[in-house]
Amino acid sequence: MSRIQFALLYLAILPLFSSAQGLSFNADAENLGPNVNSRYTDVSPIISPDGKTLYINRMNHPENTGGTEDDGEIWKSTLLEDESWSEAKPLGWPLNNKNSNFIKGITPDGNSLLLANVYNRDDTPEAGCSMSYRTKDGWSFPKKQNIYKYENRSDYVSYFLSNDGNWLFMSIQMRVGHGKRDLFVSKRMSANNWSRPANLGPTINTSSDDSSPFLAADGETFYFSSVGHKGYGGADIWMTKRLDDSWTKWAPLVNMGPKLNSPGWDSYFTIPASGDYAYFVSSRSGEGQEDIFRIKLPELAKPDPVALISGQVLNSKTNAPISARITYESLPEGKELGVARSEPVNGDYKIVLPFGKKYGFSAKAKGYYAVSEFVDLTGMKEYGELNKNLYLAPIEVNQIVRLNNIFFESGKSVLKIASFPELNRVVIFLKGNPTITVEISGNTDHEGSDEYNLTLSQERAQAVVDYLISKGQHPGRFTAVGYGETLPVASNDSDKGKQLNRRVEFKILKR
Repeated sequence: MSRIQFALLYLAILPLFSSAQGLSFNADAENLGPNVNSRYTDVSPIISPDGKTLYINRMNHPENTGGTEDDGEIWKSTLLEDESWSEAKPLGWPLNNKNSNFIKGITPDGNSLLLANVYNRDDTPEAGCSMSYRTKDGWSFPKKQNIYKYENRSDYVSYFLSNDGNWLFMSIQMRVGHGKRDLFVSKRMSANNWSRPANLGPTINTSSDDSSPFLAADGETFYFSSVGHKGYGGADIWMTKRLDDSWTKWAPLVNMGPKLNSPGWDSYFTIPASGDYAYFVSSRSGEGQEDIFRIKLPELAKPDPVALISGQVLNSKTNAPISARITYESLPEGKELGVARSEPVNGDYKIVLPFGKKYGFSAKAKGYYAVSEFVDLTGMKEYGELNKNLYLAPIEVNQIVRLNNIFFESGKSVLKIASFPELNRVVIFLKGNPTITVEISGNTDHEGSDEYNLTLSQERAQAVVDYLISKGQHPGRFTAVGYGETLPVASNDSDKGKQLNRRVEFKILKR
C-alpha cells in the first residue's frame, strides 16, 4: 500500500472509531507463559525478523550477572517446532555485565545487535548505545555508537534500529522538545557514527513521555508507546505511517485498541517481518510484575507486506560457505538501501525487502567477485519467503562470472538503465584489479535463427564492452565474443531455461 493509499484509507476508517476506541482485534492477548516470563520483571522484548528468536530483558533475577541487584540482563528464547517457546536463558558475557543490558534492535540476518548503553572494558556505566556483531567465536565486544549532539536529561531511554540499519530511533529528553521524553531519529553517516537526533514532530510527541519506537520492516509503519496520548491506561501503544520521506509528517494516530492496550501500562511493541503477531509488555495480570504477551494482528494493524530473502553465501567453485558483506539496492536507480552480513561459520544470510520494487543484491568478500542476484517484488500482495543462495567467484584465470543484472531491450543490444548498477560494479572490480583482462561473452536461447542469435549475442557483448570503456577502462583489456545459442546452461524447453540461457558473462583471461 502506497503512502497516498494509506492516508486515504485512514480518512475512510477514522469515522468508524475515535482515537479512544482504537482498532478492533478478533483475538485476545496471550501471556507467553513461564518459559519466557518469570516472577520477576520481564520487559523490552525484541523478536527477530524471521520470528524465531525472542530477546528479553529480565530484571533482578538471581541468575543475572549482578544477582538480584542487577536491574537488567539479556535473556533469549527460541521458537520450537511445536510453536512453543524454549525456556529463556541469559546470554552471558560480553553482552551481559553488571550494568543494565538491553537489546534494542536486531538486523534481519541475526548477526548484528543494537544494545542500550555504552560498554566499557572496566564496566564503567555510560549513556548511549552500542553495536555487537556475530563472529566465529560468539558476539563481539559491543562498539560505542557516536550520535552527534546526543543528550538525554531523563533517567530512562529506549532505542530501535531499522531493518536496513540506516536509521536509529530513540526516546530521550533533549533541551529542545515537546516536554519529557520525545521520539527522535538519527541517520547513519558512517560506521558507528550517526547524525544529530531529529524530533519526529508533534503528531507523535507530547508533553509527557513518548517511548518504545518500532519501525516495521516495510520502512513506513511506525508503532510507539505514549503516556501523553490518552487511551485506555497509563501508557498505550499507537500506530501511524509516514506520509513522505521526512520523519515529521505522519498519518493520524490510531490506538491499538482494548485487546492490546489495558488499563495499566503497555509498551515495547515488536513484530516479525511477517507482521502476523505482535509481542509487547503489559502490567496486566501475569506471571510477574510486567510480562510479555503476544496478540494476532488484524489487517488494519499490519504493516505493508515484505519478502524475507534468505540463503547462503557460497564459493561458486567449491560450494564452501563464506563470511561476506551483503548489499542490496533498488532498481533501476541503483540506490543502495542497506547492508547485511552472512553468518561467519555457515554463510547463512537474511534480508528483508519491502514489496513494490525490483532489487539487486550481492555479497562481497576479499579475493572474490560478487555475483549479483535479482528479485522482482512489484507484483507481491502478501508476505513471502524466498530462498536465494549468493555465489562468490574466486578471482583466478578462466573463472567465468555470470552478470545476472544485465538487461537489454527486447531483441536489441540496447542496455536498459537497470543494467548500470551491475556494470558499475564491474568497473569498480576492474579498477581494483588493474592487470586483469577479460572476455565479455553474449549468449542467447534458441529462439530465432542461428545467424540472428550469433549476431545479437556479439552485439550485446560489444555493448557491454563499450559501456566499460566509456567509464575509463582501456579497450585492450576486453575481448567481446558472441556465442549465440551454442553454449546453453539449461534446457530451452521452458521459459525458465530460456531465461537462464539469455545471459552475459565475463571470463578472466589474465591476472
